[in-house]
Amino acid sequence: MADNHGNTPAAWTGVIVSLVGFCIAAFGMSVDPLNWPAFWIGTVVAVGGGVVFLVMAKLGMHESAH
Repeated sequence: MADNHGNTPAAWTGVIVSLVGFCIAAFGMSVDPLNWPAFWIGTVVAVGGGVVFLVMAKLGMHESAH
């Protein structure tokens, strides 16, 4: 297992972006009537968190600071 246990800028940014996406999607599903555009926007943002992580990892922001 890595020494940093995921505590890198890439990991934190990916998680935060995904969390925001999940919150937007949850809002879209919890209002009456259902807000499908908000749900799908939140879904895209949540998936975008993974993309942000991959891009930042390729830029070297997911490596140990040894």
